[in-house]
Amino acid sequence: MAKLTLDRILQSQGFGTRKHCRELVRAGEVRVHGETIADAAASFDADGLHFEVFGETWTFRRHLYLALDKPANYECSRKPSHHPGVLTLLPEQFAWRDVQPIGRLDHDTTGLLLLSDDGAFIHAQSSPRRHVPKIYVATTHAPVTAELVAHLEAGVQLHDEPAPLAGKARQLGEHAIELVLEEGKYHQVKRMLAAAGNHCVALRRVAIGGLTLEGLGLGEGEWCYLDEEALGLLAERGS
Repeated sequence: MAKLTLDRILQSQGFGTRKHCRELVRAGEVRVHGETIADAAASFDADGLHFEVFGETWTFRRHLYLALDKPANYECSRKPSHHPGVLTLLPEQFAWRDVQPIGRLDHDTTGLLLLSDDGAFIHAQSSPRRHVPKIYVATTHAPVTAELVAHLEAGVQLHDEPAPLAGKARQLGEHAIELVLEEGKYHQVKRMLAAAGNHCVALRRVAIGGLTLEGLGLGEGEWCYLDEEALGLLAERGS
């Protein structure tokens, strides 16, 4: 990648307009290689560049690939209407970079959510042709039974779907069931449980492909960057 001026580097990383980024430099708020830079037109090799803004260290990234353990009562929308948006859980400059959630979790559903500012990646991850399994853990109102598991695996008919929907199911506890789905229908887990005669009282997504919350070590409300190894797990079928 060709060298970029410092103001362009800062702008590309979400620190504001070029004018604002120049002001940050002039104010002495930007350091590169441990040195305060006074010239916003100074150029640097951007790839992998470490720099500081307001004393916090950042690494230049051409695109952002993020995982978030979404808490309840947050909306997966850039323009939330009834609850805070998930972007409020991330550094402010990520919103300037047009980071957006990939797919949606209901406001009361928790768990693994991917976000990015890479349009091609977002499109690829959102494609219904990928058939990458997503693993959910549901807490149910009525006890989980062998009949419920069998019913979900055989398929349940939803009123607005042309064919029954099925998923791999496994009982985890008296009121807990794991469901593995490859589709992304609206409220699918909740509607499937209702169609099978039970009711979902809490829902958590724990994995996408081979990428798991447990493997990432995230707690609710926490986020992390995804490296190449983690991104590769998204294509795996999981366990």
